[in-house]
Amino acid sequence: MTTLLLEGWAVCATTQLLLWLVALRTRNAGIVDVGWALTFALVVALFALRTGALPPLALVTLAWSLRLGGYLIARGAASGPEEGRYKDLRTRWAPHASAKFFIFFQAQAALTAVLSAAFVVPFVRAPSREWLLWAGLVLSAIGVIGETVADAQLARFKREHKGRVCDVGLWSWSRHPNYFFEWCVWLGYAVAGFAYLPYGVIALAPQAIILGSIFGVTGIPPTEKQALRSKGEAYAEYQRRVSRFVPMPPKRGRSSA
Repeated sequence: MTTLLLEGWAVCATTQLLLWLVALRTRNAGIVDVGWALTFALVVALFALRTGALPPLALVTLAWSLRLGGYLIARGAASGPEEGRYKDLRTRWAPHASAKFFIFFQAQAALTAVLSAAFVVPFVRAPSREWLLWAGLVLSAIGVIGETVADAQLARFKREHKGRVCDVGLWSWSRHPNYFFEWCVWLGYAVAGFAYLPYGVIALAPQAIILGSIFGVTGIPPTEKQALRSKGEAYAEYQRRVSRFVPMPPKRGRSSA
């Protein structure tokens, strides 16, 4: 398993190096997000080639990776104007932004390799508790579907209500339903890991890393700071009404829609 993960890291590091070179020319660091999403599909392909196996959990990972990568590309993460959070980093890191972005891109490659531990075991072991495997698969599939719906609702709202706060559908129950359902994908991997004891417990770490990233690094904090900068009091009012993460009925108040 260690060899597979190291080979996966090499693939991801090479991919992110190439994307960093692209970002130097385009001055759009958002391509790192596309790379992060799609390198999971590359890792799954590598694991499949090296082991000759393609377990059900890998198929869910492929679906998640390709859907998220395709969504980010369609949204313009790699070709449109650079997102505010990356513009902010570019300003804060000047005059050494290029070098620091290189480190950032490679950190994303390393993160992919570490997170791949969530689904590497099924490539080399047989499950001992199949009901846990299927429970995890169902939870991960719900996560993929929920994230897809949340992204589609947000995209549609932005087309019809440019510059306003999206508080319809899943976004009326959670300020970040996309992050919540993404975590569900990884939580599903962790549940499935218990079907492969003792080795499968390694899948507990990736979901914790994802949750920590959502709450403390690249997820909710910078996203909400940017939303407050661009939408001001409308977003502050949205924060008062709607759950930060776990979907639940909103508090009564004025809708920004």
